[in-house]
Amino acid sequence: MSTPLAERMRPQTLDDYLGQHHLVGEDTVLGRVMRSGRIPSMILWGPPGVGKTTLAGVMAKTLDRPFYTLSAINSGVKDVREVIDRVSKTGMFGGNAILFIDEIHRFSKSQQDSLLGAVEKGLITLIGATTENPSFEVIPALLSRCQVYVLRPFEASGMMTLLQRALERDVELANRTVVLKETDALFRLSGGDARRLLNVFEMVVNSTPGDVVITDELVGRVVEANPTMYDKLGEMHYDIASAFIKSIRGSDPNAAVYYLARMVEGGEDPKFIARRMLISASEDIGLANPTALVLATATFQAVERIGWPESRIILSQCAVYLASSLKSNASYMAIGKAQHLVRETGNQPVPMHIRNAPTAMMNALGYGKGYDYSHDHVGNFSPQEYLPEALSGTVLYEPGKNPKEEGMRKWLRTLWGDKYRY
Repeated sequence: MSTPLAERMRPQTLDDYLGQHHLVGEDTVLGRVMRSGRIPSMILWGPPGVGKTTLAGVMAKTLDRPFYTLSAINSGVKDVREVIDRVSKTGMFGGNAILFIDEIHRFSKSQQDSLLGAVEKGLITLIGATTENPSFEVIPALLSRCQVYVLRPFEASGMMTLLQRALERDVELANRTVVLKETDALFRLSGGDARRLLNVFEMVVNSTPGDVVITDELVGRVVEANPTMYDKLGEMHYDIASAFIKSIRGSDPNAAVYYLARMVEGGEDPKFIARRMLISASEDIGLANPTALVLATATFQAVERIGWPESRIILSQCAVYLASSLKSNASYMAIGKAQHLVRETGNQPVPMHIRNAPTAMMNALGYGKGYDYSHDHVGNFSPQEYLPEALSGTVLYEPGKNPKEEGMRKWLRTLWGDKYRY
């Protein structure tokens, strides 16, 4: 099988490296340290296909350093220790050896901990690549020992240069006549991802016999005819995630687990899946079953510590529970109504009796005067006004029609009578 075009076109030198001029230009911090012959341990943060892996390889080649690479998807503590042991035995101290870890955000805390000693001692120079915010995904102890550099998506000019370079330099494309008549569809599908751009471009060329004239219509037709390739390029990422959440919302645990499996098999980040379930637990289940949010939170914490492949079991347990649970979007609707009300009515004055009075002057002005302490009453309730005067009686929370919230509705009706029409 032929090597993909994106791999064939991967730059080998800094001069050939496209994009990220804000990082590797002559007068940039990273550019200067590279040219000085030393680089710090670092985290390269940016979306897929913007050159994180390529930049790591170029730095190692430019500096003539031993280069080790691991992927957090299929590597663990054992693999990290093997690399560190190998470096130790060969005597490559002083940060000479570079260890590149792709998708470092998928490493659990314990896996990231295994890097600390070698990075701290300068045994290795760590380069981690991540599509996620390292402030949330990289442990503080490791993050404090690394510089963070942000990579940006390719702009249209950079993507055009990539295509032109492929046509001029690639050996396999040299045997074809390819004309770039239109590029909007290619650029739109790539979304600033160079790897995706070249993969789609190659797919279009290979699916068209003879001379090829690239048009938006041709690109759209070829991509639609190759749904599997389309999926691998990441275009169905959000479709699958949407189907997963809608299956949970629709109380279908079978469909939820099916779409979960699609994401697991596709190598999705387990924390991405857990985040979606956290949102669903509050948005779609809410007070119909408050335990759902507790379980979803525990699920997120668990997969954060465990990673693949065991996380699939925890994710499945949570997905089945959420899908099988009673549903209510009452809290979600309430905050939406409240935000709309705030935008419509502006900053209404807070009633004086529930304002805080930390100073003598504020006390003299009547702040807090007449406040009725709820716990001084039977049932810990006082029927005083809490909303601004102009909004008195406004109903924002409408309890859902489920046993839990029907009980809340009855209780609120007991407290407030007809005021809120519960």
